[in-house]
Amino acid sequence: MNKKLLKEVRQSFIKRYAAEPIMVFSPGRINLIGEHTDYNDGFVFPAAINMGIALAIQKSDAKLSKVYALDKEEIHEFSLENMQPLKEGSWKNYILGVVSEIQKLGIFLENFNISFAGDIPGGAGMSSSAALENSVVFGLNELFNLKISKQEMILISQKAEHNYAGVKCGIMDQYASMFGEKKSALLLDCRTIKSKSFKIDFKNYMLLLVNTNVKHDLSESAYNDRREVCERVSALLKIKALRDACKQDLESVKNQISKEDYDKAAYVIEENKRVEEFTKAIHINSLKTLGALLYQSHEGLSNKFKVSCKELDFLVAQTKDNKNILGARMMGGGFGGCTINLIKKTEVANFEKEVAANYKKEFNKACAIYQVKLSKGTRIVHL
Repeated sequence: MNKKLLKEVRQSFIKRYAAEPIMVFSPGRINLIGEHTDYNDGFVFPAAINMGIALAIQKSDAKLSKVYALDKEEIHEFSLENMQPLKEGSWKNYILGVVSEIQKLGIFLENFNISFAGDIPGGAGMSSSAALENSVVFGLNELFNLKISKQEMILISQKAEHNYAGVKCGIMDQYASMFGEKKSALLLDCRTIKSKSFKIDFKNYMLLLVNTNVKHDLSESAYNDRREVCERVSALLKIKALRDACKQDLESVKNQISKEDYDKAAYVIEENKRVEEFTKAIHINSLKTLGALLYQSHEGLSNKFKVSCKELDFLVAQTKDNKNILGARMMGGGFGGCTINLIKKTEVANFEKEVAANYKKEFNKACAIYQVKLSKGTRIVHL
């Protein structure tokens, strides 16, 4: 957790609104394995990280609510009546969406002021949007004593993303950001929305993220398209979700769907299985198996589910001949963002130099590299 960021946000709030705020920190997340399985009622393995959104909030006597985005130096004022998504959207819709979804529950809100900023790089696939949504719903719950449970909060955040941002996301991002535990990853069953916490001993290894610093335009429409394919195949199989399918089931409808749709559904079924194998590998502390499963996951995301891009594939390829890296894969929705790498601690500096130089040479742009720690979920912070 970035204390400097929290102090800056608090000071910005006091300067702008002349009041002492409640402070909230909501973390971003990484996902060790289980990509695009969440909206298929499957299993995922996320963890909250020590980067996130710092938010300051307090009641207001004004006729409008105000939100100040410190990073962008943008302010948005809005009425709590007749709320609608904004066409130009961006960060504002995540906040408006949360407020609207709370109101839909029949909860009355008074006006409030917010200042916020984050240290999660945009488009990195670390769920800055879920962190922002969670920080707002958590802050409003605390401010107005709404008595909303954390389980209800994440559903509010998810619906905000669906109805105001137009992304039909699963529950993983909001769940990991809200319920994260220090030094632990969460095996989350996205059907029951229940998780089991796993403390992972990476021994002499650590997780390193390499950000492509690209976000290709088709990411949101392609995400929704992948979801539609999965739902279509599930309907054909007469099951609730692909979580309930095995490869033999898929074979039975192979002639009724395109090769592309077959591959996408096959990827989801295989990835769900990989999450289970990942869990077993943690139990027997086999880091080698964890690494192999990361590579298999990337292979499926790139060649079957087709959500990778040349930059992500390049970064994963850079690790293949490096004996100090056990595994790597793209992470997040796809078409940009980060790769996650399981690397020997002593070799991080060498790899950072090497991969940065090679990436710059190949794409004439810089990548960014982050070392992350597994962290606690959304919470009130006392400075």
